[in-house]
Amino acid sequence: MLPRFIVIEGLDGSGGTTQVARLCAWLAENGARDVVSTREPSDGPVGRFIRTALADTQPATRLADNVFPYLFAADRRDHLDRVVLEGLGRGACVVSDRYYHSSLAYQSLSAGLHAVAELNHGFRAPDLTVVLDLSPEVCLQRILARGGTRDRFEELARLRQVRDAYDAVVVLCRTRGEAVVRVDASGDRDAVFEQIRAHVSPLVFAS
Repeated sequence: MLPRFIVIEGLDGSGGTTQVARLCAWLAENGARDVVSTREPSDGPVGRFIRTALADTQPATRLADNVFPYLFAADRRDHLDRVVLEGLGRGACVVSDRYYHSSLAYQSLSAGLHAVAELNHGFRAPDLTVVLDLSPEVCLQRILARGGTRDRFEELARLRQVRDAYDAVVVLCRTRGEAVVRVDASGDRDAVFEQIRAHVSPLVFAS
């Protein structure tokens, strides 16, 4: 099995974390010698700060939206060097729950797509990006059902904006020659995974 960098993308609540776990398990069961499961924001120092900042709703300490593109770019540089490139270098398959496509979609709402794209210029492109396509309404239902603290993007108006932004991101990345596929995430978990597996199999088993 070839070492590949695969990214799962989509709105909050679209099931990305679940599908990353399933994909990693399937890769390990089907011959991958080493599988790295990772995410953005990362578990590194900048990523941990971002997670805290996203959940902060206090006016006195709440970071402005236009600060986040820079934080995410810094976290991404650290994440690439510390996890992604290191894993690929030793022959692992690396699967990430989000990557720069999330920045291009989410942070473009405040900074504009061109500016965010410039910040992320030069980062390694994935071998495959899978965008889970699910309506904002269903995503919000899932977010509410799981409970817990909601971040600033987890409300219906924002989710609708981000979904539209993802449309532009897919076009941009495909124009740059990236392999980006969209998967209907409205079915059950098994049905969604079968679609993902169908796209991943030719990539990792290519001769």
